[in-house]
Amino acid sequence: MPVIEVSGLRKEYGSKVAVEDVSFTVEAGEIFGILGPNGAGKTTTVECVTGLRAPDRGVLRVLGRDPRRDHDELGELVGVQLQDSQLPDKIRVSEALDLYASFYRRPARARELLDRLGLAGQRDAFFSKLSGGQKQRLSVALALIGSPQVAVLDELTTGLDPNARREVWDLISEIRSTGVTILLVTHFMEEAERLCDRVAVINHGRVVANDTPSGLAIRAGAEQHIRFQPSAPLNESVLTALPEVSRVRRDGQQFLVSGNGEALQAVMAVLARQGVIAQHLRVGQATLDDAFVALTSEPAPAGYSTALSFNGDAA
Repeated sequence: MPVIEVSGLRKEYGSKVAVEDVSFTVEAGEIFGILGPNGAGKTTTVECVTGLRAPDRGVLRVLGRDPRRDHDELGELVGVQLQDSQLPDKIRVSEALDLYASFYRRPARARELLDRLGLAGQRDAFFSKLSGGQKQRLSVALALIGSPQVAVLDELTTGLDPNARREVWDLISEIRSTGVTILLVTHFMEEAERLCDRVAVINHGRVVANDTPSGLAIRAGAEQHIRFQPSAPLNESVLTALPEVSRVRRDGQQFLVSGNGEALQAVMAVLARQGVIAQHLRVGQATLDDAFVALTSEPAPAGYSTALSFNGDAA
């Protein structure tokens, strides 16, 4: 039995549809990612999964239980870190953990959890004095203090610098290694590629793809992507005219060229004829980021709105 089952989820706010016919499953022990642009419906989906919002239609099961009907029971089994979670500035790290531990019958040992998450040195620090990365680690600690079987983490690394983000990624991998199943909401493609076993891409309230990160990248096509800065003025029409090239765009002084497996050779040949050198040349294949852009570029359907905002995520 899947740890999380979502089938035909629909949620409206007034006349606006936020989530429509969302379906996916999460298996035991995996990190399952929910990806999507801002306002796609990610947080609404997670709030329904965790029982914080009632769906208008659909079937949801977490560990075989109904998130709304069995909310109290699931509270002992599911740890949740919601987007933009905040604590009072003057609460100490140890006080926050003791408070949250009081909500559970069998909480984890707070001191051991602090050691494990690299927060032992901040045990007596006020929340306001923590760095961004330390606050996120504390959010994870509060989600884990109940010794949950499932952890739901929403936009965990938003606002963190690259070093702090990678620290949190290592932490998530460590949590999974203990047997905790993780539902991870993110809009960072690198984060999803590094951590997730499978991902569901949500756009305009609907699941538009569900696959492994590498599977989605493959589906984006076997195109080559060529980035370079020409050493002399270059008319992009000489590139778009090449049959091996599918599209060309400018990014400041650089050109970004996409095409088939012969595109690089064709581009280099035409540059040589123009007497132009490709400076800062980079060549790559399709990535999850390419798949994400392709999957989320469709306009919103009638009746869907991205103007709604609940807990920081529009619809």
